[in-house]
Amino acid sequence: MQVISAADVERHLGWEGLIQRLKSTFVDGVESPPRHHHAMHRPDGEATMLLMPAWEEAGYIGVKIVNAFPQNADHGIPAISGLYLLSEGKHGQPLACIDGSELTRRRTAAASALAGDVLAKEDADTLLVVGTGKLAPMVIEAYASVRPIKRVLVWGRSQAKANAVAAEYADRFITEGVTDLASAVGEADIVSCVTLSTEPLIKGEWLTPGTHLDLIGAFRPTMRETDGECLRRADVFVDTYAGAKGEAGDIHQAIEEGCFAFDDIKGDLAEVLKGDKPGRTDDEAITLFKSVGASLEDLAAAIETWENMANA
Repeated sequence: MQVISAADVERHLGWEGLIQRLKSTFVDGVESPPRHHHAMHRPDGEATMLLMPAWEEAGYIGVKIVNAFPQNADHGIPAISGLYLLSEGKHGQPLACIDGSELTRRRTAAASALAGDVLAKEDADTLLVVGTGKLAPMVIEAYASVRPIKRVLVWGRSQAKANAVAAEYADRFITEGVTDLASAVGEADIVSCVTLSTEPLIKGEWLTPGTHLDLIGAFRPTMRETDGECLRRADVFVDTYAGAKGEAGDIHQAIEEGCFAFDDIKGDLAEVLKGDKPGRTDDEAITLFKSVGASLEDLAAAIETWENMANA
């Protein structure tokens, strides 16, 4: 069994190939049971263990093990860590143990970029990233691979961290670490939230016609990045119905507040990619994509990494 490091994943998992692999996997489908979600009560706060299995009908088999420790931010280390075990499908023999953190970062950003490719305006060129963690750079790179991004705004609770993320991409885009989130939302064509917030950060009244709102961070019912007005105003799409119904805090809490109903969801990503449901209907529409992560994405990313390394 081969051990594939984070550096290996970074080297062999390019955006174009990964996004295309994700598209094919969403369209063709794989077996992907609901992920196991275990709350762990730790001395310094609550943490989460996720087990995410998936397999092709006659091909690869995989499972990801993830530990999510939001309190790690207080120690200056990533909140998410994990491993991915990829096996061959004929006899179930392990092929590779892959760094799960880098795999997750890249597949998460790529899934949002894939959704953005059918939901954001074709000429969207201003991206606002809300959050300054490890996912923020990935979101910038992934969106730049599907849209003509020229300007990148970054907002975070720490202005120093927002400035640092912006500075990292100053040679490729017009960048700015912003302090006024409401104004930044109004200026952006795409707003991508990558936080672990439990309180609304984005208000629906700030959204302007044509905006695409991408919600990545809240993966539990108690977490949210938007208020209910965002969902009331937007055409809402999800990565999977099962994930949205089970864990999407933005949706659950908007429903509880009477701003939204589950039946208001316009479609999941597979339906839009297949053409079964329309995506963006016009340039004035406000679109919203809520993802909580799906095990089929991890399997796709692991296969893409493995096959790229084998063919290198």
